[in-house]
Amino acid sequence: MTTEFAAGLLGVPRTNVPNMESGRSGISPDRVRVLASNYGCLDTGLIDALASMASEREKGWWEAYRGTLPASFLDIAELEWHATRLRIALTVHLPGLLQTEARARAVFEQVFPPLSEAEIETRVAQRMDRMRIFDKPNPPDVQVIVHEAALRMEFGGPEVSRKQLAHILEMSQRDNVTVRAIPFKMGGFPGAGHSVVYAGAAVPQLDTVELDCTHGPEFLDSELQITKYRTQLEQLDAVALAAEPSKDLIRAITHQL
Repeated sequence: MTTEFAAGLLGVPRTNVPNMESGRSGISPDRVRVLASNYGCLDTGLIDALASMASEREKGWWEAYRGTLPASFLDIAELEWHATRLRIALTVHLPGLLQTEARARAVFEQVFPPLSEAEIETRVAQRMDRMRIFDKPNPPDVQVIVHEAALRMEFGGPEVSRKQLAHILEMSQRDNVTVRAIPFKMGGFPGAGHSVVYAGAAVPQLDTVELDCTHGPEFLDSELQITKYRTQLEQLDAVALAAEPSKDLIRAITHQL
């Protein structure tokens, strides 16, 4: 239907509709339900999830960084905070949620063009704040698949790497955190060149994939793309070591540093 017709059904100016649909302006749970009804949506689970999102008016902790960090950093933090589960697959980098402060600082020191010391410290602080999700009343289930290459990358030197690997082992003891590794000997595997974060939502239609790219993160939410990366992660599950052998590999790499 046209924007004008949808606005008439809601009883609002026509400019309000695209602003609400794009997220540029707020929307009440009641209006979400009215829109869903007007648009012929009969999926009650999806409607309830959208209405619940619309009722959340409090600003998240990440808003403190607005204006000092790129908006994508805030988007990632918000995505993680609201996810019910996170499936992460990385080849060269370790997931930001499992990085130590020293590791994160060493990573940001390699950014090009170079960042100022103040910019680096702000990014490190925000990355550490992202770990608040582990202390939420209902933290998400976090499943990580990381390649041996990432485990061996010595950002910050051997001592930083040893402490980083020890931190990963410590975090993997949490009930909601699983870390699995893909050793070099497994050879090639699907999606070897991608860094993928699959954020599961209250309903599958709201799942989102975040790809880490040199020019910044990309967020995908189309059904076709979601299905593609869900399948890719399932294929990675088939080649990754189980949790305990993965811990053994991490311990072996630590001893070699």
